[in-house]
Amino acid sequence: MRSAAAVLTLAAIATGCAGGGTGTGGRGGKGNSPAPGQQPARAVPPEAPPARALHLYASRLRAAQQARVGAAKHWGLKKAPLTPPARPAHKPQITTREGFEVDDHEKLGLPPVFTTIPTKDKVVFLTIDDGAEKDPAFLRMMSALKIPYTAFLSDSLVKDDYGYFKKLQDRGAVLNNHTLHHPYLPALSYARQKREICGMQDVIEKRYGKRPALFRPPYGSYDQDTLRAAKTCGVRYAPLWDEEVFVDHWEYREWDQDLHPGDIVLSHFRGRGAWKGTMPDMVRRFLNKVTEKGYAVARLEDYL
Repeated sequence: MRSAAAVLTLAAIATGCAGGGTGTGGRGGKGNSPAPGQQPARAVPPEAPPARALHLYASRLRAAQQARVGAAKHWGLKKAPLTPPARPAHKPQITTREGFEVDDHEKLGLPPVFTTIPTKDKVVFLTIDDGAEKDPAFLRMMSALKIPYTAFLSDSLVKDDYGYFKKLQDRGAVLNNHTLHHPYLPALSYARQKREICGMQDVIEKRYGKRPALFRPPYGSYDQDTLRAAKTCGVRYAPLWDEEVFVDHWEYREWDQDLHPGDIVLSHFRGRGAWKGTMPDMVRRFLNKVTEKGYAVARLEDYL
């Protein structure tokens, strides 16, 4: 509606400017006066384009919603997913969650570790880890439904098909760092942790054109060396998660076992070899719950 109002306002301004030199009361004197015996020129009324622009805008909205409803039905969802609000004009301040700090976390300026985004928007964020499964149906489903998500990739699991994840990127997914080999990082020296993190930064930059700003430690496990290495490698944020969704159930970090505005949800690139179902099955479980609870799925990077 704001966009439509802007279209109408601009059109009205343009109409006013176009008609500003017409009439009998302008400052031009003789140039604006009718010749003897002629009738004064009539004011030019607003033309059709503003109304037509609004009509086209509304038609596009209806078409997008109809496509969303059709895609939801095709993929077996109970309801069409809700549309997220526009990205915030002012980004929320991201700080490390209490109890998730390492020694000298703030003093060293280490990347914040967090499980939720501070926002009043009724949104959650879907993040998907590792890259073991390359399901074409998942790609088609997310493209049809236009669901934003963030991927955290490990090179040892994606290198057999870099092209699959390029398709994800081309359709709007943001590809981030989950280390080269998915190790338990606190068991490694600082130098080895740095190789795991910086090495994956290099891989993503080489294969997908941009060094990630986000890093998620495998298993959610980290120490001061992890975050120091991540900062050295150019990482700005280390998001974890508040809920995890599987094919057949959810798991929760919080005591109330529920969703909250701004929660980050974790899942994995897994299929029948590891789960009792497919990635589209996982997406159905995820979307049915968040939609039922009145949440839209937003793009994590829009809030950072």
